[in-house]
Amino acid sequence: MWIIVLLKHFPMDVLKIANSRVSLFRHSLNSFLPPSATSTFSLPILPTRRFIVSASISSKEALVDSRSSHEAVVTHADSENPSKTNRWKPTCLYFTQDKCTMMQDSTHLQKFNHSFSLDNALNASDYKNKHSEHLDYFLVLDLEGKIEILEFPVLMIDAKTMDVVAFFHRFVRPTEMGEERINQYIEGKYGKLGVDRVWHDTAIPFKEVIEQFEEWMTTHNLFSKELCGPLHRAAFVTCGNWDIKTKIPQQCKVSKMKLPSYFMEWINLKDIYLNFYKRRAAGMRTMMNELKISLLGSHHLGIDDTKNIARVLQRMLTDGAVLKITARRNPQVHENVEFLFENRIK
Repeated sequence: MWIIVLLKHFPMDVLKIANSRVSLFRHSLNSFLPPSATSTFSLPILPTRRFIVSASISSKEALVDSRSSHEAVVTHADSENPSKTNRWKPTCLYFTQDKCTMMQDSTHLQKFNHSFSLDNALNASDYKNKHSEHLDYFLVLDLEGKIEILEFPVLMIDAKTMDVVAFFHRFVRPTEMGEERINQYIEGKYGKLGVDRVWHDTAIPFKEVIEQFEEWMTTHNLFSKELCGPLHRAAFVTCGNWDIKTKIPQQCKVSKMKLPSYFMEWINLKDIYLNFYKRRAAGMRTMMNELKISLLGSHHLGIDDTKNIARVLQRMLTDGAVLKITARRNPQVHENVEFLFENRIK
């Protein structure tokens, strides 16, 4: 009884922060467990959602640069034990455009990873550097959400060194769904991963996500907002055609916006895999199993899937695969897509 009375007088901001950390803890714990364990392991004492609120981080809110602040906090916290800085940490899900919105929380900085590195064991000196199309960067994209897009993550990989040099990540709030339906949708999608609280805290409409994404690409000299043309010396890489061929145009119609010019062509990694290794792969998990690459993070959490696809891409580049554009959209009739590989996954 006393607990209930106290909670009534607790500030809502405190309750939101507490619940957010519970969800982040569940995500970090799931990340430490192998896939077989996370399917059966549950934490009944840790609720996934209790306080439903609208997004608390505005798309217009300034994001704090993580690099200098993060380094300072880590240096101070781990000065007596340098080995702590090298331990594995789950990815920060408040990390959006190369920056984190939780930089004022020192506990958060110590618990979560803000590095671009995929921590792979590949040797860049073995990279045969045979990528074609005169590309400087690969933008690995893996959308989440079947009704509307819920998550928009992109990893930017240097085509010459295979290093991840930046990444963009935003959770996306549906525009044609009521709040009750959204809550059910998010609970079913992200509740089991323990990151539904982060989604509610940070999700913004797709149109705003695209605006921020274009600013991010402009900052990295990949795109000119003034010219509104194709990508500059970069190409999207997806695991299948669905993300760019089907889902992006569907979401643009729902959001009542024009299909951006940079979604006119892409590289389907499944087709590259088929033509290089001479065997079919149904999806990311098949590729990883055949290439003996272990799964990191949570499957179907977009940012984790994007990192795993990037690790497959890095391995293929190391083996000597040539990455070429596999599909191109008709700029006048967007529904018409030309597939450039005769031997491809249909």
